[in-house]
Amino acid sequence: MSVVWAIATVVLRELYRRKDFYVLFILTALLTLLMGSMNFLGDDRTVGYLKELCLLLIWISSLVIAITTAARQIPAERESRTLFPLLAKPVTRGQVVLGKFLGCWLACGVCLVVFYLFFGVVSGAREHAWPLASYFQALWLHWFVLAIIIAMALAGSLVFAAPSSNATICLVVAMGILLVGRHLNKVAMSLTEPTQSLVYGIYFAIPHLELFDVRDLVIHNWAPIGWWYWALATVYAAAYAAFFLTGTWLLFRRKALH
Repeated sequence: MSVVWAIATVVLRELYRRKDFYVLFILTALLTLLMGSMNFLGDDRTVGYLKELCLLLIWISSLVIAITTAARQIPAERESRTLFPLLAKPVTRGQVVLGKFLGCWLACGVCLVVFYLFFGVVSGAREHAWPLASYFQALWLHWFVLAIIIAMALAGSLVFAAPSSNATICLVVAMGILLVGRHLNKVAMSLTEPTQSLVYGIYFAIPHLELFDVRDLVIHNWAPIGWWYWALATVYAAAYAAFFLTGTWLLFRRKALH
């Protein structure tokens, strides 16, 4: 684990040297401050729309950070040829994959804490309500859905030729699942065989990322979901992340590095 953690800390330092996080945070901060200023205008509906917009921007920002960071990890190491001396040491390919994943996931976790903390302070100061359990569940499930996406992007980095194409495809797939995934079973009902079975197979095979989108808890200050369902969702995300990481490891074992 010391080797895995050393690789992860390199990824963490790399992210905070780049400008991606700062640009996205400034955009989110400006919109959140605009939400806070609506307190003086007295328009509660506008504030609700702005809360929804801020959380949507946090989701989009986190997706961009997670996918672009994960997609460039292994290709960048190969291009700079730092991967060869790394593997020449007593470091296995599995440790490299796990270290890259852990670094990306922890970096995204820190970004999410900053985003949600800033949003929560401004929103709570305006509404004088602090639904901490709902914020915790929203942040936790958001972080775990990013684990699936990061693992998927790492696997894609060993399949697709360029980080840009991998990032684009992963972003399209993630957005497609979030927007359309929950409706595939309804679409399948209107189809004929064998297309119906194919669509049903896709519906049950894909990770349903939309299950982790609980922004309404924060937007409407609702009570948290049942902790049993929260735990099941956590296990669900961990299982899919482990599946994609195993696939990444198997692909990396067979990948020629020269």
